[in-house]
Amino acid sequence: MSDEPRPYQRCARTIMDTTDPDIWFDENGVSSHAHHFDQVFAPLVLPAQRGERLGELESLVATIKAAGANKPYDCIIGVSGGVDSTYLTLRAVRLGLRPLVVHFDSGWNSELAVGNIHSLVTTLGLDLYTHVVDWREMKDLQLSFFKASLANADTPTDHAFGWVAYQQAKKYGIKYILSGGNAATESVLPEAWGYNADDAKHLKAVHKRFGSVKLKTYPVLGMFARHIWFPLVRRIHTVRPLDFMPYVYVDAKKDIADSVGWRDYGGKHYESVFTRYFQGYYLPHKFGFDKRLAHYSSLILSGQVSRDDALELMVTSNYPDPLRVQDHEFIAKKLGLTPAEFDDLIARPPVDYTAYPNSARFWRALAKLRKRFR
Repeated sequence: MSDEPRPYQRCARTIMDTTDPDIWFDENGVSSHAHHFDQVFAPLVLPAQRGERLGELESLVATIKAAGANKPYDCIIGVSGGVDSTYLTLRAVRLGLRPLVVHFDSGWNSELAVGNIHSLVTTLGLDLYTHVVDWREMKDLQLSFFKASLANADTPTDHAFGWVAYQQAKKYGIKYILSGGNAATESVLPEAWGYNADDAKHLKAVHKRFGSVKLKTYPVLGMFARHIWFPLVRRIHTVRPLDFMPYVYVDAKKDIADSVGWRDYGGKHYESVFTRYFQGYYLPHKFGFDKRLAHYSSLILSGQVSRDDALELMVTSNYPDPLRVQDHEFIAKKLGLTPAEFDDLIARPPVDYTAYPNSARFWRALAKLRKRFR
């Protein structure tokens, strides 16, 4: 095997490039991500964008309403204050659903995100349940992922959302959780740019190696509970309604701004101070991963943005340096570090998730099983 660095190349259809180490290109320069979209997502996304799956959506909504009859709510929606979850909540109410809105407060919310969530639930007249994490435990877990030098440093927040939704669904006997995940804006996401936040074995292994505070209350959701107990035994189903409707990102932002007073953060998933720093600086600076490439490529493939426009957007910065410095100092202080100590952590050599115990073999087997059923 050659030790020569791989020649730089960019996809001829999307803007994905060789910063994804697993990407490959055909003889026409079209990337594996574009081919994967054509094979897996296009048969679902493109008809949805044309409005051809609205009948399926109506059927799903009827099923959810029937399952939730005579209950205070008929579904759960987890909200972060971002575009996807906000738009999903708005559309769910317009479809006549009665959601309980839940939120996991990881300690990293921006003031704007708090305001957006408040505006959403008050405008629509919805109930909100917020689970506030024990900051001492969260701080120790978050710091552990930085010390581990991993790309998936946002795992402590992402992992807990599922637990909060399932617990509230169990409490009220609700059978449906509505997810804002969608293929129209998220079909491209290189596996090499992170690791599955659902992996409780990996989360606990990283904390055991670097943590010092026992996780007594932090909501760990194990593999059995996540994939067997809640979905199969308790029959609590997670569905993605945005995959059944036309979902144009810029139109959705305008709709939620006009309808529920939502205010823009300037970047996808920038509703969290931590995630803004994580995606805007930590990943590109330390690992060379710019998630805007994946987001814009997804929009290209679903027909929402031209490739030329996406390339122009990549030239601009949606994370000004003064804001980055402010976030750096804020995160360091909140983690009990000086900015210099935080710099030292970031300067450590990157480490692949495989350096720590994990359940990757299970996730690969599960992906194959889902592909077979699909």
